[in-house]
Amino acid sequence: MSKAPILQVQSITKAFGGIMALNNVSFDVFEGEILGIIGPNGSGKTTIVNCITGFIKKTSGHVLFRGKDISKKPAHKIADMGITRTFQIMRPYYSLPAYKNLVIPLFSPRARRTGGWRGGGRLGDRNTVGIDILEEIGFERDSYVPYKAAATLPTGYLKRLELARCLALKPDVIIGDEIFSGLSMSEIASMVPLIERLQMDGITIIMIEHRLRELFRVANRVMVLNFGEKLMEGRPAEVMADKRVKEAYFGSQEVEEVMTHA
Repeated sequence: MSKAPILQVQSITKAFGGIMALNNVSFDVFEGEILGIIGPNGSGKTTIVNCITGFIKKTSGHVLFRGKDISKKPAHKIADMGITRTFQIMRPYYSLPAYKNLVIPLFSPRARRTGGWRGGGRLGDRNTVGIDILEEIGFERDSYVPYKAAATLPTGYLKRLELARCLALKPDVIIGDEIFSGLSMSEIASMVPLIERLQMDGITIIMIEHRLRELFRVANRVMVLNFGEKLMEGRPAEVMADKRVKEAYFGSQEVEEVMTHA
């Protein structure tokens, strides 16, 4: 993990009418690390991701990627720079087969520029690379699953498909919004090594999660949001031992269990 921040979030504020969703939130993300972002429902977790990735406009503040201000860039330009994301509510092309969902990002300027696909540019080459990526993130290559319409896939495969679409762009940063949500324990157990492998491959990862025990298995650091403000950040054990964090999560059985077994 590098000591240099790859992403710098500086004093981000976002108001929706009279509601302050984010209030002066700042943090750094270091190259090669896994940063977890946690907080109660409505604390601003998805809003901060939307601000970073250009899906919504910030009221004020700046986002720097490798030292360059990307605050005013649209979402597709930010993705082209190497910051990709998954969505809490999955957004595949439901009518297309799973592997065809990857052919589309493989046509992107970034994929062409970074060598995100192999071969001489024929569509068949991209089809093959799409299958390769799906196999890498847990689809059975010789089964019918990669060829099924995305609309027919269960949640576990759709979560992996979201990650695969990020990987098709050869990203520097992946922001996962509730990757573990809706998955069984066995599905999570198979997803954790995948996330660890992505980190070993040099990808910086930001994870928004409610599944705290599973998040703490992979996160190097954790930041806590509450009522749109940064409560604290640090190593998982330090964060969950903090009195303010306990108060923010008061009544959450999962957090109590995590604290007990930390």
